[in-house]
Amino acid sequence: MSTESPSSSVGIAASGDNSRAPVGIFDSGLGGLSVLRAVRAQLPNEALIYVADSLYAPYGERDDDFIADRTLAIGEWLAKQGAKALVVACNTATAQSIALVREKLAIPLVGVEPGIKPAALQSKTRVAGVLATQVTLRSARFQALLERYASDCRFLCQPGHGLVQAVERCDVGSAELRELLRSYLEPMLDAGADTLVLGCTHYPFLDAAIRDIVGDRLMLIDTSVAIARQLERVLEQHGLRATPERTGTVPARFYSTDDGSHQQQLAATLLHIDATVDQVVIPSRRTAAPDSQAA
Repeated sequence: MSTESPSSSVGIAASGDNSRAPVGIFDSGLGGLSVLRAVRAQLPNEALIYVADSLYAPYGERDDDFIADRTLAIGEWLAKQGAKALVVACNTATAQSIALVREKLAIPLVGVEPGIKPAALQSKTRVAGVLATQVTLRSARFQALLERYASDCRFLCQPGHGLVQAVERCDVGSAELRELLRSYLEPMLDAGADTLVLGCTHYPFLDAAIRDIVGDRLMLIDTSVAIARQLERVLEQHGLRATPERTGTVPARFYSTDDGSHQQQLAATLLHIDATVDQVVIPSRRTAAPDSQAA
């Protein structure tokens, strides 16, 4: 797993107040909850603010300018809420926007990208499948990953059309979803793949459905734990890591640009977090007017 580390030019003064500030986690929708789950396990003393841009999900069907516009707007909003660091917990947003957002924000950023490197290291058959959004697969960042790590490993890249939408409506196991997954996974198995890269943070919530189809024939590469470890390194580097002040995990705050009902349901069902989700309006250049394509 390779995550986006902060620019060396970013300067954050270490102080007790900063260390107690929250970490912002942002995704186009609910997928970043898989990253939040890993961060809570790795860094239980950190206060977290999670924003789902569910009104405009999925990003994988948006144009590059729209993705960059929304990513920057939400990053700026989180910084105004006092976030000391930002995790862009969305492969699509990272692929298209991380460089721009890093230039604009004065806090450290951690991005995500598909686990091509660990898949190349672990595959025995030298054939690996990749499920990701179309935007991620076509991005220059993803293509650079393939060029760097896929010299002796064949990667079968499959756009996961419909999968983000399924998770967004809290469908992680319906017959229709399983049939869709089967259409993506069986050609990979037929081609000899023994490893599957989950190239979108929504997809770990489909782990059980995928396992029902492939059994133990595919090793699943989920990079959320590596993202949490990278965040830990970034916070340590900048003197921003929270110190224990109480027992147990610090509660997280949840926001959504939609009504938040699905986010609350998914958090309760899959993360066992009984969370209140507050609806928030985060305007941006591309969404100043009502969006006719809002999901």
